[in-house]
Amino acid sequence: MRPLRLDSLDAFASIVRCGGFRAAAAERGVSSAALSQSIGALEGTLGLRLLNRTTRSVAPTEAGARLYERLVPTLRDIRLAIEDLDRLRETPTGTLRINAPGPAVDHVLCPLVFDFMRRFPEVKVELISDAAIIDIVQQGFDAGVRFGRQLEQDMIAVPLGPALRYTIVASPNYLRGRAAPVIPPDLMGFDCIRRRFPGGAIVSWQFEKNGERLEIAPEGRLTLSSAHQELQAALTGQGIAHVFEDYAKRHLNEGRLVELLPDWSPELPSWFLYYPNRRHQSAAMSVFLQHIRDFKWNAEP
Repeated sequence: MRPLRLDSLDAFASIVRCGGFRAAAAERGVSSAALSQSIGALEGTLGLRLLNRTTRSVAPTEAGARLYERLVPTLRDIRLAIEDLDRLRETPTGTLRINAPGPAVDHVLCPLVFDFMRRFPEVKVELISDAAIIDIVQQGFDAGVRFGRQLEQDMIAVPLGPALRYTIVASPNYLRGRAAPVIPPDLMGFDCIRRRFPGGAIVSWQFEKNGERLEIAPEGRLTLSSAHQELQAALTGQGIAHVFEDYAKRHLNEGRLVELLPDWSPELPSWFLYYPNRRHQSAAMSVFLQHIRDFKWNAEP
């Protein structure tokens, strides 16, 4: 058997992870034709078909799935071994890939990462906004972000920023002529702007006051998929929104939104950055973790 090329194995893993040649080619900065040629040579060397290809989809064969399962940790270890050499440099280099929900990217990771990149200009950062819970190792990420300390096995968590708070808001125009809700069940008489998770579930609204906890399944004509959309809908008078306070703060201060039921808004856990519990980390990841510990969350960006 001819010697295997590491770049061909890495290309194969990219195609499986990205779900196709086009997405993998864009990620790697090469053409789809070049990737196809590389995979053809790899399959020829192994004497096995690794990918089933149609005009609409690409999926690993049984042999491809077995190879991919073994390749993911191996390729990561190789990358970390190479990046570990960065410790010999005075300035860390490399790329950090972080997967996080949109609100965490907007209000926590962006100010943190922008400041980090000013201090470490040779480190590249890729932030992927994604509300779905994924296997960050399998998907090629260095770290992920979750709400609260929800951890998978062999993961380490680091708190990101202060505690969080949801707020219920509506525009003055929407509330004009309506009696404001006094308790959470009163919301059932209003148009609530709902949010649907990627998995299909509608987000419930949770409240707490003096030890009493309530959960409301919001009802309304408008269902959206992001906090940005909900905020825009509330600002234009479409109904009542349930968003993180960070999104609404400026508009509340400017009088474009009114907060409802403020005494019922519980304090929530912070976001947490989580990453694999590995003995060796890249130099870029090491300095990023130290930057998190040193970052002044209440300082102006």
